[in-house]
Amino acid sequence: MKTYLKLSISYCFLALMGSGCGTKEPSEPSPVIAKGYDRHVELHWPKQTGVSTYEIWVSTENNKFAKRATVQDTIYMDFVNDLGKNLNLKYKVVGIDETGGSQDLGTSPATTRDFSDEELINMVEYYTFRYFYQGAETNSGMAPERIHIDGDYPQNDQHVVTTGGTGFGIFGLLAGIDRGWITRQEGADHFEKMVNFLEKADRFHGVWPHWLDGQTGKVKPFGTNDNGGDLVESAFLMQGLLAVREYYKDGSEQERSIASKIDQLWKEMEWDWYTQGGQEVLYWHWSPDKEWVMNFALEGYNECLITYILAASSPTHTISPDVYHKGWARNGGINTDIKAFGYPLKLKHNGSEAMGGPLFWSHYSYLGLNPKGLKDRYADYWQENTNHTLINRAWCIANKEEHKGYGEDLWGLTASYSVNGYSAHRPGEDLGVISPTAALSSMPYTPEESLKVLKNLYYNYGEKVFGRYGFYDAMSPEANYYPKRYLAIDQGPIVAMIENHRTGLGWELFMGAQEIQDGLAKLDFRVD
Repeated sequence: MKTYLKLSISYCFLALMGSGCGTKEPSEPSPVIAKGYDRHVELHWPKQTGVSTYEIWVSTENNKFAKRATVQDTIYMDFVNDLGKNLNLKYKVVGIDETGGSQDLGTSPATTRDFSDEELINMVEYYTFRYFYQGAETNSGMAPERIHIDGDYPQNDQHVVTTGGTGFGIFGLLAGIDRGWITRQEGADHFEKMVNFLEKADRFHGVWPHWLDGQTGKVKPFGTNDNGGDLVESAFLMQGLLAVREYYKDGSEQERSIASKIDQLWKEMEWDWYTQGGQEVLYWHWSPDKEWVMNFALEGYNECLITYILAASSPTHTISPDVYHKGWARNGGINTDIKAFGYPLKLKHNGSEAMGGPLFWSHYSYLGLNPKGLKDRYADYWQENTNHTLINRAWCIANKEEHKGYGEDLWGLTASYSVNGYSAHRPGEDLGVISPTAALSSMPYTPEESLKVLKNLYYNYGEKVFGRYGFYDAMSPEANYYPKRYLAIDQGPIVAMIENHRTGLGWELFMGAQEIQDGLAKLDFRVD
């Protein structure tokens, strides 16, 4: 199995979720650690020299062990639905060497029990947070573009990190500090590594590319002509970094230094350069050798609103309000007046005017930008995002194309892995693929409806869809499609938006930046 995971997880780190945690027996010191949740147990043990595989055994009573699995990894998640509920278990791990010889590595007890709704939500947020901490690229601290647990991963991409996905994951890292999943010092050390890397990494008029090599900081081309600055992905990154700046600005000496470095990176971003010589619209890409050949103007409505908010808020390279109103809003052409399934939309969702675009359009810009009470002359953004979500859900419930599994507890179409590679699933462009990030990242808009999806996925699909970094990227019951793969841009919104639903942490930090308030006022936004 080829993947770039951090497997040296401490016992205390695995025990963070509280009750149900496996403990070492004083009379039998063991390197095996087991922690029970609701319907699964997670085991962890140190890698053993000379051991090629590990056997997992479990006992429900009287020390009568039954074999559960043979694995090569040193983490194993055992879904125990077949054993029952509210269990007292004892696990044993046996190492097998290349000659077939065996050695008992130790035992550990674990208890499962029914979780409350809040505990389930906490569990999913915690597991998803781990993608951005345990799964981070080692040199840069940035988020890997993807992690394939199934091992089917292009080896030349092992150190590719994503700027936008990292920005999303930053909100999860802040939640992890706030919730004690990592210490404040561990968080500061992680962000210090990340910011130091970003200072030296390739930038183009202060703007990072879509992908970077996490070892060298050099641009990794996203496409033939996409080898320079990516304004939108960099906006997603800076949205997160500004939240870190606000979190640390009054902290320790180390934390204040991180905040100061972020402030400098923020001031060096030349948003005005990306108007392509003073045009009244922002452009997505610029390359030092291809220049403006991509020629992609940012016109609404899609996921890019945060780019204009940050450009207007910049203290050093700002844009005029006309760039927003004439470019993004198309001189008012951004507006529409349609209904789908009884829910109105006021913004023209590009290419999806009838029923709204993929659901990430209601997530990416709103991890820090709080849509509650956010209005301008074009829309009420809370109402727009809520209706967008409800239309997407209603499409899946109506299920006119009769996709297997769809219903009130399985809905959510957005961009993700798909039965045909990668696809931006949405109403009208539905391949029968459900992306867990769609419903889970919509939890602030549809808390009860999203929780139904979470429960269905965990309780009824279990190990097919849930792994060490939370729910896998996509699934399709009708195609029997359950890839064990993660994408940073889909995991990040899950942890960020669940935390915003629970505490509003990301919203509070980002909206607390004075420049953002000034920028919103400059564009005639109202925040009720």
